[in-house]
Amino acid sequence: MQRYFIVLVFVFSSVTTVFAQFSAQEIVDKTIEEAGGTNYDRAIIHFVFRGKQYRSKRGEGIYELERFVKGPKGITHDVISNTGLKRTIENCPVVVADSLVTKISDGVNSVHYFASLPYGLNAPAVHKKLMGESVINGSSYYKIKVTFDQEGGGTDYEDEFMYWIHKENYTVDYLAYKYAVNGGGIRFREAYNPRSINGIRFVDYKNYKTEDLTTPLYNLDKLFEKKQLKLLSKIELEDIYVYIERDCC
Repeated sequence: MQRYFIVLVFVFSSVTTVFAQFSAQEIVDKTIEEAGGTNYDRAIIHFVFRGKQYRSKRGEGIYELERFVKGPKGITHDVISNTGLKRTIENCPVVVADSLVTKISDGVNSVHYFASLPYGLNAPAVHKKLMGESVINGSSYYKIKVTFDQEGGGTDYEDEFMYWIHKENYTVDYLAYKYAVNGGGIRFREAYNPRSINGIRFVDYKNYKTEDLTTPLYNLDKLFEKKQLKLLSKIELEDIYVYIERDCC
């Protein structure tokens, strides 16, 4: 009897070990750590995206997200920070119409958000839920759903995201999102060209779409493997420079 009891204990322990699971928060924490960790909060990041220059600085709850655009009147400089939006043209302050504040802010914030993933997944307004696991091209992934609070979640707080995080490498290799603006849409992104610059990981994306707006985000990985998504564009970051605080002081 004692022998059978020992065997049962061993089997039960093995089963519980197999089904042990990390929480969504633990997975995201590990992913951020692998991508750059505390370097994000000590970094000044410069990059070029589609001909426009971007710069970000974060730390101790304070942030500045910038965009520089050349135009007929000179360089337009937009800055989003804890205090809101500021715009200058050739270093001269410009009053931004209320009707344009949201559009400008969303445009700047969106580029910085995707460029700095997975950093933003631990923002206070973010809710994360582990939806299960899947296999894409032979690799195993955690599937994590992300939604946002209305307060602190920006004007696109109703948007829904899904992230596929590699179970061994803890990298965001795929993501999808559903948005409501401009008639709405669904996008699926495949990360490629990963590189680490001064301790922070960056990727480019192949941007896919589906015409069926009723498609659940968690099913897009299956459609991707079946080549049923249409390649829409490529999202490439160029001329990336990262300055960590210790390098500047």
